[in-house]
Amino acid sequence: MRNLVIVESPAKAKTIEKFLGSDYHVMSSFGHIRDLKTKDISIDFSGGGYKPIYEVPADKKKLVTELKSQVKGADKVYLASDEDREGEAIAWHLAEVLGLDKATTSRIVFHEITKPAILAAIEAPRTIDLNLVDAQQARRVLDRIVGFELSPILWKKIKPQLSAGRVQSVAVRLIVEREREIKNFKADAYYKVTAQMTTAHGDAITAELDTRFQTKEEAMAFLESCKNAKFTVADISTKPAHRSPAAPFTTSTLQQEASRKLGFSVAQTMMIAQHLYENGHITYMRTDSVNLSSLAINTAKQEIVNAYGEEYSKVRKYTTKSKGAQEAHEAIRPTYMSSHTISGTRQEVALYDLIYKRTLACQMADADIERTQITLTSESTPYKFIAVGEVIKFDGFLKVYKEGSDDEMQEQDMKLLPKVNVGDSAQYDKIECTERFTQRPPRYTEASLVRKMEELGIGRPSTYAPTISTIQAREYVVKGDKEGEKRNYNQLSLSKGKIKESVKSEMVGAEKGKLLPTDTGTVVNDYLSGNFADIIDYNFTADVEKSLDKVAEGKANWEKTIDTFYKGFHKEIEESLKQKAEHKVGERVLGTDPVSGRPVSVKIGRYGVVAQIGSASDEEKPKFASLKKGQSIESVSLEEVLELFKLPRTVGQFEGKAVTAAIGRYGAYLAHSGKFYSLPKTLDPLTVTLEEAEAIIKEKRNAEANKVYKTFAEDPSVQLLNGRYGIYLCKDKTNYKLPKGTDPATLTFEDCQQIIANSKK
Repeated sequence: MRNLVIVESPAKAKTIEKFLGSDYHVMSSFGHIRDLKTKDISIDFSGGGYKPIYEVPADKKKLVTELKSQVKGADKVYLASDEDREGEAIAWHLAEVLGLDKATTSRIVFHEITKPAILAAIEAPRTIDLNLVDAQQARRVLDRIVGFELSPILWKKIKPQLSAGRVQSVAVRLIVEREREIKNFKADAYYKVTAQMTTAHGDAITAELDTRFQTKEEAMAFLESCKNAKFTVADISTKPAHRSPAAPFTTSTLQQEASRKLGFSVAQTMMIAQHLYENGHITYMRTDSVNLSSLAINTAKQEIVNAYGEEYSKVRKYTTKSKGAQEAHEAIRPTYMSSHTISGTRQEVALYDLIYKRTLACQMADADIERTQITLTSESTPYKFIAVGEVIKFDGFLKVYKEGSDDEMQEQDMKLLPKVNVGDSAQYDKIECTERFTQRPPRYTEASLVRKMEELGIGRPSTYAPTISTIQAREYVVKGDKEGEKRNYNQLSLSKGKIKESVKSEMVGAEKGKLLPTDTGTVVNDYLSGNFADIIDYNFTADVEKSLDKVAEGKANWEKTIDTFYKGFHKEIEESLKQKAEHKVGERVLGTDPVSGRPVSVKIGRYGVVAQIGSASDEEKPKFASLKKGQSIESVSLEEVLELFKLPRTVGQFEGKAVTAAIGRYGAYLAHSGKFYSLPKTLDPLTVTLEEAEAIIKEKRNAEANKVYKTFAEDPSVQLLNGRYGIYLCKDKTNYKLPKGTDPATLTFEDCQQIIANSKK
């Protein structure tokens, strides 16, 4: 009997074929084999319905022919795509295109690629779950409707080639609102008081005052009262505490932890996790379930007992809190708990290690902690100093794993306190009142955005990574760094009865790898907020997700679900098309040009944000200038914009030709003798000197002169070039790595040809 198994990825096919033996042939569909047409909306609205119109794309036609011929020769066909809505839809499309009977075709599912799981799935096939297929179709149709009907309005009102999406627009809204919170945040100052004391036994102790002062005067008055103060240990309290491990990984918690601990982007984490899954190392990586199979729990227990002893083991059963979990099978865990590590790329090894340790830790005992608090008082003041410390009595799960935190102000581990008794005296060595400031909200990282989206019920495990990639690809959001600002703060200190006052400075607000809204993202968000409030309403978007969950559970009809959404949405589209605005959406009029008397404005242009003097209706054509990096539509001033019209500016003459400074699509640059040179961030095109410009031109010339390491008379297009990571081979603008241990000085033309031929293989 010849059995054909169809999966969606070639790596998966390879792994599964090893387990099934010669009676089975495993093929890959390479993802979806058909989809909605790309050129038009591809939805048939006739008769009040929403029937999708699918097509097999040109690049999949050859594959479909191959699959059809294999199906003809097979006695039995198994559809083995992933165990989620997307996977179910892939199976359904395969059945439709390959002419399989959906009522009898065997659909097999598994959430790990191991021999027992695959054989168990083959033994217990089911039919295609049409409720899951309908839920996936509904999502696809909804997203297509929003994209196709809303995007042209954005092209007309803002600029061409923009796009809107049901989930992506809400994600952008979160980032824009956070940026505005930060902009409007006013830091409040307060004084935090700490004391370094010495006990009667000569031990050092650091304590913090149980109150914070709002003004410098209050802090100064407090220090005055402490000049001759003697302190006494008034109370010692010791309480036991327990710390429990975090639940095993779901898609979102894995994305967050891989970001915090490994610095991976959300898309990177999913790509690496997919490799681990397809190679049989971990369970399915798109899940919002924290459930673990009894086999996983038992094998984890065995590993813990063998490695650390019985007292480190504690069996825990986690239950999924999220309602309607669409991938409710199992948490992300290693397929074999006995595999402590795997072979793979450095990133695969690191991510597997994270998953392994988290899974092991969740089946381990609590950490037992003893928390001690010492209270010190003085007759000189009504306030109390508190010293807190903790001792880990039993490390439990902490032996293996400690969860990371997004909190930038996370407390350091508390220190051990000296042995003291109630009534012991202590004297201060130094008491410091340091001016501190309330913290503004932090910008989102990719991982903290995922956490927020999950909290609000927006999107599902399979949509987080694509959504975050899309909003960056559309340039609504950029991942970047914010430079810190210098801030002065007061410090008052009391030592040996004398008070000293000093002003110190610190850098604050520096952030790395945070999501920042672009001007385009902000303008699009504001337009959607004003005209399509539902589309970017958090509750509305979460309710749509719940409706899709009901379809997946067979409790709602998918076309009726879309109809409820579409009727209101389409009406808003029609209303928006009727509206005529005096100004372009997002345009901000700053004032009047003192020279020409014409209006000065900033708006979104075809290639980004531009400043404009004059308007299209004027007899004289408007003048345009690009904004500098770091300038924004929302905050740029009239004075700053007028400065931009001084560009392009002639800096001076070099080698008999003019050097010009200007701002272009990609930032500030210099132009000289038909060549262009990027200006570094530290230099301003309005103030750059001729001396600085000459240095930049010469530096680039030197770099270009040193770039070519070696050329060959036999073929000038073959070159050895100096690059960032050493010397590499280049032919006709295609680059080739030199094999390890190669001495570039000894390479002949024939050697280079051999390297190119081997690379192509």
